[in-house]
Amino acid sequence: MKKIRLIEVKSELGAGKRGASLGVDALKIACLNKGSDYFKRFTSVEVPNFNDVMFEKNLFPHAKYIDSILQTYKRISNTVEQTFDLGMFPLVLAGDHSNAGGTIAGIKATYPDKTLGVIWVDAHADIHSPYTTPSGNMHGMPLAASLGEDNLDCKVNDPAPETIFFWEALKRVGTEEPKIRHEHIVYIVTRSYEKPEVYLFDKHNIKNFTYPEVIAKGVEQVAQEALNRLKDCDMIYVSFDVDSLDSKFSKGTGTPVEVGLNVEQAKELCHHLVSDPRVVCFEMVEINPTLDAENIMAQNAFEILEHTTQAIEDRLNQSSSTATA
Repeated sequence: MKKIRLIEVKSELGAGKRGASLGVDALKIACLNKGSDYFKRFTSVEVPNFNDVMFEKNLFPHAKYIDSILQTYKRISNTVEQTFDLGMFPLVLAGDHSNAGGTIAGIKATYPDKTLGVIWVDAHADIHSPYTTPSGNMHGMPLAASLGEDNLDCKVNDPAPETIFFWEALKRVGTEEPKIRHEHIVYIVTRSYEKPEVYLFDKHNIKNFTYPEVIAKGVEQVAQEALNRLKDCDMIYVSFDVDSLDSKFSKGTGTPVEVGLNVEQAKELCHHLVSDPRVVCFEMVEINPTLDAENIMAQNAFEILEHTTQAIEDRLNQSSSTATA
């Protein structure tokens, strides 16, 4: 039976607000409070982080801490690759969303000849580059790094040569080539983005299932359509940012946005997505308990995590019993 391996990534270098490094521990507290044995059931590995560099001056205004984020990418990529080599399913619990670039790199390093699709459940598009970023926060750039996308048509910044050097290196973690193609990204409930990102949506016909569309079609149909849009992909990575939830439910995250999923919708959505046999990795990010005295965000996120993990386990058990039958 293929087992799930938890990969804990406490790096928060890419976020605009501090505190996402505590997200994994907040999930563990939610787990204890619920009386669940979740974190005892699975083997886990923690990827060492470089969060201490935040006590030093940031030298890269258009890609903050990119030198340390490059090292973080490499460590995440290696850990994901090692997890696949062990025959296990990587379930990543990460701080800020910049870490997803390392996860994608690890998937492609393991399967360089397979086509990877990405389902990005997030309030934000995260497809900026150092040339277009309004903030310099690298949790807005993981998809652009994975695509090898500079988006120079929408250039507003002139990054320093050192920044460009590290950005080019970031694009090459895991594989020299771009890891994904624009047409193999599907967004769900993304509702906060800037003009350079909209330009890429339009140019490459990238699909975003808006919240009104989720309401009109129902969660199951949206999940099915998202998976169908990736019919040419051999494998799929699902990335779940907790700010995909409506801000009523997601106070404990760095950038909450109104008009998003409720907890039940998120559980149903993730369940349907990870039940697809092509899904090889699931990631949950951006829980920040310092913004949430009651730890409600982590409790909601843990409920989604437990439900999603059960769906992954059911699928893995089913495929292993079919294989031995």
